[in-house]
Amino acid sequence: LGWGRLSSLLSPQEKKIFAVQGPYPIIRRLLRERGWVERKLPRKSRQLMQQPGDQKKQQLEKRAGRGGDKQGKAAPNPRGGTRGGSVQKGMTSLSKQEGLCQSLQNLPWFEQVDLNTFFPRCYRLGLMGEQEAFIEDFRLTAARSLLKLALQKVGDRPVGTEQPPKSDKVPRECMELAEQARLRSPPYPQLVEEALEVCEQHLGVLEHQDIDRDTPSPCRTCITWDRFLREYYRVAHEGTRLMLSKEQREQCQDVLRRLEEQLPQLGIEGKLNVWILKPSAKSRGRGIVCTTRLEEVLELSRSCTGSSARVCEWVVQKYVERPLTIFDTKFDIRQWFLVTDWNPLTAWFYRDCYLRFCSRPFSLCHLEPARHLCNVAIQKRYKTLQPDPRVPPDKIWSNTQFQAHLAQLGRADAWKRVIVPGMKAAILNALRCARDHVGSRKGSFELFGADFLIGKDFQPWLLEINSCPTMSPSSLVTRQLCANVQRDTLRLVLDRKDNPTCSIGAFELLYREAAVDSCLSVGLQLEVTGCSLKNS
Repeated sequence: LGWGRLSSLLSPQEKKIFAVQGPYPIIRRLLRERGWVERKLPRKSRQLMQQPGDQKKQQLEKRAGRGGDKQGKAAPNPRGGTRGGSVQKGMTSLSKQEGLCQSLQNLPWFEQVDLNTFFPRCYRLGLMGEQEAFIEDFRLTAARSLLKLALQKVGDRPVGTEQPPKSDKVPRECMELAEQARLRSPPYPQLVEEALEVCEQHLGVLEHQDIDRDTPSPCRTCITWDRFLREYYRVAHEGTRLMLSKEQREQCQDVLRRLEEQLPQLGIEGKLNVWILKPSAKSRGRGIVCTTRLEEVLELSRSCTGSSARVCEWVVQKYVERPLTIFDTKFDIRQWFLVTDWNPLTAWFYRDCYLRFCSRPFSLCHLEPARHLCNVAIQKRYKTLQPDPRVPPDKIWSNTQFQAHLAQLGRADAWKRVIVPGMKAAILNALRCARDHVGSRKGSFELFGADFLIGKDFQPWLLEINSCPTMSPSSLVTRQLCANVQRDTLRLVLDRKDNPTCSIGAFELLYREAAVDSCLSVGLQLEVTGCSLKNS
C-alpha cells in the first residue's frame, strides 16, 4: 500500500502479527482494532523510512528484490504485499512506463482489442527498432498535422491554442506570433503535395494495398525529411500560412477523412506533433519533458541507445493535444484498483476516484509542467494562477464533483456510459497482458493507481499505472478518499475471508477468471499410436 508493505504472519500462538513500512496510521489503527499486534521493524528499517524519497525507494526496491529474509527468501505472507524477487521483477511490466509499453504490445494475444483505442502510442527509445518506429511515426504525424494546418482558415484561433483567447498572456503571445508570421516568406510550393503523397502511401499500408507489391515505407520516399520538418515547424510553431488551391483543399479533406477511419488516435493528435518523454523508472512526474522537435527527442535517447535491451532510460509517448478541460484547465483522473489473485486473475475496481488539476490554464503555446503535468508532486511547486475562480484552490476534485460538472454540460450520461466502462476495460487489458510476467501470488494483494486522461469525446486514455499510489492526503477530498480506500481494502482482503457477505465499501468486482485445471501431473504415461503411409 503506497510506500508500505503490509504483511501478516501467524505466530505459534495463532496471534495475528503485522508489520508496516511507511507512515500509515490508518492501517495501524484498523488492524489494532481487529486485534492484530504490530511487530516493530528493525532500527535499520526505521532509519530507511527517514531517508529522502528517491534513496528510500531504491533501498526498498532492492530489499524487495532480495526477498523478506536474510537468506533471500520471501517471508510467508497469507495476506499482504511482501514481494519476492520474481514478483517484484514482474510488477515492472505493469507499473513502470517501459514495462507497460512492452506488455501492452502483446494485447492481440489475449484480446481482439486495438491498443490504439485506449493507450497513446508509446515507444522505448533504448531499443533501436522502436526508436526507428518512433521516427517514422513522428514524420507521419507531421505530414498529417500539416494537412490539418493547411485546412485551417485565416480566422481560426492562433496555432497552439485550443481555447478561446482570453486576457492571459499566453494566447496573446500566440496571436503576436501569428501576426509576425505574415511577414515571413511562404514555405516551398511542394510542401503540401509532399504531405499528401506521404499520407496516401500510408493509407495504402493501412488498407493493406501493399501486400501484393513491393511498396516502400511511406517514410522512405524521395522526400527530404529534414527539409520537410523544418518547413513543418515553421507552419506549426511560427504561424507561417499555407495557401491551397480548391483542388488541394478537397484532397486534404478526403485524405484526412480516410485516415480518420483507420487511425483511432487521429482525433487526439492535434496539429502540433507534441510528444512527451518519460524516464521509465521514475515517479511523481520527475524528469518528464514535452517537446515538438524530433532532434530533441533523439538527443535525449542517445544516453540509453547503447544500454542493455532490458533497461531503457526513456520512453516517448504521443501527447494528447485535445484533452477535455474543465474551466480551460487540464486534469487527469487517479483511479484505484486492487488485485487479490493473479492465477486465476481476480481484480476489483474502486468506484470512487479523484481528479488532479494543473495550476495554470491549458495552452500549447508553452509546454511548461504547470500547464501539462497533473501530478500533485509537480503542481505543488506552482502557485495557482487561474483566471477562473471556479478552479479548486487545492487542485483536486472528487468524481462526484466531476459528475455534477458533466451534468451542467448536458452530458451526465458520459460518466457511466463512456468514462467508467473505458477505464475498466483499459485496466483489465493491462492486467491480462502483465499477468504471465507477475506469476502466482497466493494469499497476497496489491493496490494500484491508474492515471487516465479524458478526451474531448469523453473517451478515457490510460497514461500509466502506479504500484505504489500515494496515500498522503493533499486536500480535503483525498484525505477522505485515501482513508476510505485503505479501510475498504482491509475489509476486502481480511474481513471478507471470514464473512463473505461483509461490506467491502466502494470496491466492486472487476473480473474473476474461471479456475483452470492444473496441468497433467508428472508420471502420467502417454502413448502415441499410428500407422505408416506407403506410396502407392
